[in-house]
Amino acid sequence: MRFSEFQEKEVINACDCCKLGYVEDLVIDEKKGKIEAIIIPKGRGICNFFCEDGEYIIPFACIKRIGPDIILVEMHEEK
Repeated sequence: MRFSEFQEKEVINACDCCKLGYVEDLVIDEKKGKIEAIIIPKGRGICNFFCEDGEYIIPFACIKRIGPDIILVEMHEEK
């Protein structure tokens, strides 16, 4: 799979069915040549007003399924 195809898939948290956004970047282990995590920006509202800044960094182990249109991840939020 090409990175451009990865970026076109919407990321959804299977735990609470929330849409997280789209993959913006990857964290890659250069020595092993493996993807360690995906990065999804938080808050893409109008000029980023009323939205959280930052990003989700989701370990690759949290990805449960990559489908034709979406990527399902399992992230439990800490309260």
